[in-house]
Amino acid sequence: MENTIMTHDRLIGFRFAYWFDEPQRGDIILFEYPVDEKQIYIKRVIGLPGETVQIKKGKVYINGKKLKSDIYGITKYIDEPGIAEEPLELGKDEYFCLGDNRPVSYDSRYEEVGPVHRSEIIGKVWIRIWPLTKFGKVS
Repeated sequence: MENTIMTHDRLIGFRFAYWFDEPQRGDIILFEYPVDEKQIYIKRVIGLPGETVQIKKGKVYINGKKLKSDIYGITKYIDEPGIAEEPLELGKDEYFCLGDNRPVSYDSRYEEVGPVHRSEIIGKVWIRIWPLTKFGKVS
């Protein structure tokens, strides 16, 4: 998630964020790593339930339209589309998540992670408490 969140940053997540609301595109979420539930992933929601996601020519497309609000990635081109090289239809409880540091992010593009199920989402990243010079809301 660099440059948004750096390796030694300390964050507070809001576990109740999605009790009465659903994740939105652009939210930074916390979810359980599908293979090892002890590991927590932090990624940005890109695709929402029921949408079709595809990465072609280095850009993200949602339902066949180029995602214009994809301003978070540190590069403007995605080299590795992974499972989203072909249109990927998300289920009614699935989210497609990408890391902001797309060249090295291990995210929904990879089969081992894949789309994130709603039941795997733990909460939403809320504020950074360390380093103090960057204290505040994370978006």
